[in-house]
Amino acid sequence: MGRDKAFVEYDGVAMVQRVAATLRAAGCAEVVAIGGDAQALGAAGLPCIPDEHPGQGPLGGVITALHHFPHRPAVIVVACDLPLLTPATVSTVLAALVDAGEATGVAMASTDRLEPLCAAWRPAAVAQLEAALADGERRLRVAAQRLNLAESPVPATDLANVNTPADLHQ
Repeated sequence: MGRDKAFVEYDGVAMVQRVAATLRAAGCAEVVAIGGDAQALGAAGLPCIPDEHPGQGPLGGVITALHHFPHRPAVIVVACDLPLLTPATVSTVLAALVDAGEATGVAMASTDRLEPLCAAWRPAAVAQLEAALADGERRLRVAAQRLNLAESPVPATDLANVNTPADLHQ
C-alpha cells in the first residue's frame, strides 16, 4: 500500500495525528498542537496550546512553541500539512542544529528552497523572532534570517504540502 492510501478519507485531524506520530517516532518527548480546534485535537489525543499571536501566521505559532518549551535544548516545529514527513527527516533536521553548535538559532529542512515549517529551533531564538514580529514582519522565512541558520538537506517527498485529497496524487 502506498503512503497516500492512508488518507483515502481526507481528515485534517488525521493529518495532524500522523505528523504527531512521526514526531514521536523521531524521539520528540512532548508533542503539542499550536492553535487550531482545541476540542477536536484534544479528543484526538493531542494537547493544544492556544496561539499567542492568532492571525499572525506561522511566525506567531513558532514564537508560541518556543515560549511553551523554554528549557528544551531544541524545539521541532513542523506544519500539520506535511503528512509524508518521516522520522528520519525530523532526526536529520535536529542533528543539523546540534552539529551547527550553540550559536545557531535554527536548522531548516531544505530541498530546492528552505522550509521554515520543518525546522529545529533553539528557544533562545525567540527574542529575535519577537523583534521581527514587532517590526511588522509576518513571513517566517524572512524573520529567521535574523538568526544564524543551518540548512538540512532532506528528500523533497517528505515535505510534500497536502491541503486537499487531490494534493496526495500529484
